[in-house]
Amino acid sequence: MEQISADVAIIGAGPAGMFAVFECGMLKMSCVLIDALDELGGQCVALYPEKPIYDIPAHPAIEAGALIAQLEAQIAPFNCAKLLGRQVTGLSGTAGDFTLTTSAGDEVRAKAVILAAGAGAFGPNRPPLEGLTAYEATGAVRYYVKKREDLRGKRVVIAGGGDSAVDWALALQGIAASIAVVHRRPKFRAAPESTAQLDALAAAGNVEMVIPYQLHALHGTGGTLEAVEVADLDGGTKHLPADVLLPFFGLAMELGPIADWGLGLDKSHIAVTPFDMQTSLPGVFAVGDICTYPGKLKLILQGFAEGAVAAHAIYAIVNPDKALHFEYSTTKGVPG
Repeated sequence: MEQISADVAIIGAGPAGMFAVFECGMLKMSCVLIDALDELGGQCVALYPEKPIYDIPAHPAIEAGALIAQLEAQIAPFNCAKLLGRQVTGLSGTAGDFTLTTSAGDEVRAKAVILAAGAGAFGPNRPPLEGLTAYEATGAVRYYVKKREDLRGKRVVIAGGGDSAVDWALALQGIAASIAVVHRRPKFRAAPESTAQLDALAAAGNVEMVIPYQLHALHGTGGTLEAVEVADLDGGTKHLPADVLLPFFGLAMELGPIADWGLGLDKSHIAVTPFDMQTSLPGVFAVGDICTYPGKLKLILQGFAEGAVAAHAIYAIVNPDKALHFEYSTTKGVPG
């Protein structure tokens, strides 16, 4: 339980929240980062640390975990306070004088707030299969893959038709002993290039495409998986030999207490004015996947830009008697 004062409280320690620390720091504003997870990085470290990202400027490819490590090094000079493993439960006050409380009993005083909570609290959509919990406990059913090596030599069944399902079918080539992809229809919702690669692997016999089928049952003993039973649309079933099932049916997302703050919500997203990233509540800003506005793209690089916009707008709240003279980082440098 801590009492902390900072110029800006940033809720969410994913890429957008971390870069907002940098932008605020460059304007000599202090920050505190608050996140429900026990480590920095948000979904990048919780869901896919070894997954390559291809649209970060100057990085033709960078793994999500490596991106977070680089961001952590980038914000290190600003000595940002961090409250991890706790959820923000309350917000009171007005612009220039907010008080936030957390599930750990912390009290944070801040002049402005940036919501960078991604999709809010998240967890996997679990398939309705009997005995699922026992297999989850042993790792036979997993919703995230932190290390590909954990699946070396395993018979892997992947269920789903989105980017995660297709990307992991590609990423586990040469690692898993066998890969079967279960989807209820031939058309996938993944990126066309990724889908084309999957089709090529299937044509070469490196991936078994189990279509149109859905998960039906799990078979094994003591939490050790032996086979995944799937059913077609007519009720016909078959068994797929398996050591691990990876069901990728998306995330169940909710804003939690943030939803009760009187912000302008649009389908569980927070509406902002794009020229300053401010919400309907003065002094509260939103960046990254949690916010929405016309033309919004859910890209990490856009979250970075939004953090810069929000930081410059917040400067007037933190320093009401000072004019902001814009300077490039090449001119003023970064604190040593």
